[in-house]
Amino acid sequence: MASYHVVPLERLVEQLEKMPGIGHKSAQRLAYYILNLKAEELKALTSTLEEAHEKIHYCSVCCNLTDQELCPVCASETRDRSVICVVEDPRDVFALERVNEYNGLYHVLHGTISPLSGVGPDDLCISELIKRLSDPNLKEIIMATNPTIEGEATAMYLSRLIKPMGIRVTRLAYGIPVGGDLEYADEVTLTRAMEGRREI
Repeated sequence: MASYHVVPLERLVEQLEKMPGIGHKSAQRLAYYILNLKAEELKALTSTLEEAHEKIHYCSVCCNLTDQELCPVCASETRDRSVICVVEDPRDVFALERVNEYNGLYHVLHGTISPLSGVGPDDLCISELIKRLSDPNLKEIIMATNPTIEGEATAMYLSRLIKPMGIRVTRLAYGIPVGGDLEYADEVTLTRAMEGRREI
């Protein structure tokens, strides 16, 4: 019995499956959704994707995502410049900003040290963080990497680099479950974690 193949549809599903958190069934649903878009809706979707891909880049200071030279946090004159919160991913910045408890700056590493995955310190935005440590106003670095083995290893590695410079290094308290991600934590958990941070 001949199987039913529509090659362009299969290619579309394959591309969608490459996205994080998208399995085969979800990719199929998205593919059929895209195929059912009207011409003007499809054009709007593709132009939005192209615009995002072309215009969004790393902030020249903190490596967060922005469409300007500086992200809104680095550009703000009301933020506390004596403290930098180091996170793994831009989504973690959005999670912490949701809480409205933190008014300092951020630094986004874009990952964690993971020798098993072939990710070393040079693969992360660590050199950009080190450049920021010469600011005489800087008093504290908060390690807000996720409480995973890789997150802990990255926090310890950075702590060993930073502490000899005389800058206080703290770690978020464990209101966040071990193995969990900041992105999925609720506001109360994030607030407790920020308030209960400790020196490492």
